[in-house]
Amino acid sequence: MDERHKWLTLQAVPGLGPMSIAKLWRQNLLQHFLTPNVEELTRLGVNQKQQSALLNPDLQYLEQVDQWLCRSQGRVITLVDSEYPELLKQIADPPPLIFCVGQEELLSAPQLAIVGSRHASPSGRANARQIAKQVTKSGYQVTSGLALGIDACAHQGALDVGATIAVLGAGLDNIYPKRHQALAQQIIDNHGLLISEVPPWTAPVGYLFPRRNRIISGLSEGVLVVEASMRSGSLITAKLALEQGREVYAMPGAVGNPQSQGCHQLIKDGAGLVEGIDDIFWPGDLNPEKSPSYSTSDTSKLALPNSVLLDNVKDNATSVDELVQETGLAVEVVLSELLELEMQGSVASVPGGYIRLRGS
Repeated sequence: MDERHKWLTLQAVPGLGPMSIAKLWRQNLLQHFLTPNVEELTRLGVNQKQQSALLNPDLQYLEQVDQWLCRSQGRVITLVDSEYPELLKQIADPPPLIFCVGQEELLSAPQLAIVGSRHASPSGRANARQIAKQVTKSGYQVTSGLALGIDACAHQGALDVGATIAVLGAGLDNIYPKRHQALAQQIIDNHGLLISEVPPWTAPVGYLFPRRNRIISGLSEGVLVVEASMRSGSLITAKLALEQGREVYAMPGAVGNPQSQGCHQLIKDGAGLVEGIDDIFWPGDLNPEKSPSYSTSDTSKLALPNSVLLDNVKDNATSVDELVQETGLAVEVVLSELLELEMQGSVASVPGGYIRLRGS
């Protein structure tokens, strides 16, 4: 079995997520999983179900991936490949695999993420397109999530003068939203790049989109939020950026516009205020005084009510729908916060929803 097949098998092991795989990699234990034997896996505490998945690869799955690679001229890049972007390796839970179509060398280019509301105003759309165009002209790649609204406008602005990178929350054969199939093709035709951490045929499901956000911020030196309400999932990306040690910027909007409130809160909390390209600090340039003072120590200031969500998770299974109803938060915010709480050991996923763990 070649190295790619070994990594595909590893990624498919139940209960072995990106954070666990990254820990094994950092502890130099990964080879025991890529070239497994029963004795060593047992010594490491790997359960029977996981051992079975490692020792008996799903050959049909591997063949499906191989067929996709031939058909799409795509690529699978693993965590240990030289093409894997160094910035993304630094986050706590880098994707073990990156499925990509397009110019894979863009992964290691300097990037700025531009994100924002799916329900953007005309001025927000125009601002996103204009700033993306300026960023691309400056020599940076614009990275976003191919979503409606600000994401799409950021991609279009970059395409006006160059290429762009889109990080999908579904498989590369399942462009979402479907209306962006033409935009995705335009990105490829213009020497850009489409990437995803899940197999190409994976359908768009809710929990994948918050996970996608960590890749958008992880690839980038900074994140610019152009327009966002207080419930916008873009604030999740901003929070992830801070946790990853990235710069955070926000573009102000009209006073009283709900779609500007999230950006205004970010600015109040210390994010760099951006009106144009000159307000963005690139690490390593000659103007360090432009660097915003918004650092990783400020993550607690973000208006993302982790504690409010936790207060509504009961001892018996609490569904995501119940949490959305009780907290008033958007479903993508609830899903992302639940993921974070689960990684903290505050909640656990069970059939029917989530339960709160004792001591939380």
